[in-house]
Amino acid sequence: MTTTPLATVKPLKVEFCGEWHDVVHPADFHVGRESDLVIDDNPYLHRRFLRIYEDFGMWWLGNVGNLLSATVTDATGQVQAWLAPGARLPIVFEKMIVLFSAGSTTYEFTIHSAEDYYNTSTAMAGSGGSTTIEPVPLTSSQRLLIVSLAEHVLRQSSPGRGEIPTSAEAAARLHWSMTTFNRKLDNVCEKLDKIGVAGLRGAKGKLATNRRLRLVEYAVATRLVGPDDLYLLDRNDLDNRDPDANG
Repeated sequence: MTTTPLATVKPLKVEFCGEWHDVVHPADFHVGRESDLVIDDNPYLHRRFLRIYEDFGMWWLGNVGNLLSATVTDATGQVQAWLAPGARLPIVFEKMIVLFSAGSTTYEFTIHSAEDYYNTSTAMAGSGGSTTIEPVPLTSSQRLLIVSLAEHVLRQSSPGRGEIPTSAEAAARLHWSMTTFNRKLDNVCEKLDKIGVAGLRGAKGKLATNRRLRLVEYAVATRLVGPDDLYLLDRNDLDNRDPDANG
């Protein structure tokens, strides 16, 4: 009995910080600290974290690390998946955006495919952790909080890497007390957790320790906030300006 071989998959392109890399079957392509795509010398980043490879006639993105997770979305941010250690997802969109955090830094790269298996505008919830994103109503202070955490990522001219401030730094940026900042962070994380966003809560009743990083990944990947929202920080500075500063 003979079998018909699967058609050879078309090459992919990976874009990071303005640099382009070709991924051609049958070679695998790894992303990490010491990989085909060297992201950074960040000691919190796995030497090999993500793997792009062919299987069953399709390209796949797999998480081969044992600690870090990644957020994956289509180009519009309408479909989002959280790629935990050991998980994998088929690369089914013409453009897929991958965000992940290591230490206090969030990284972003893009996978460009010649194939587009799904029309994003009609994509529905799928398996493997993929979810179609519904609009999330945010209060003005919740949006401001997210923008303060994502500021360095949103200000990049070319997506690649951005530092995430500590809670104390973000609170100072917003002219808030730590109590106010933590309360509002609790509220926005709980709101997103209730609609199924993974990684914002730890064990039952316990908030995740890296929720700031995960919040930024999710918000940027799904276009919950964007560069157009940065004006909120300037407006907040003006609102909190010392009236005696100018004499």
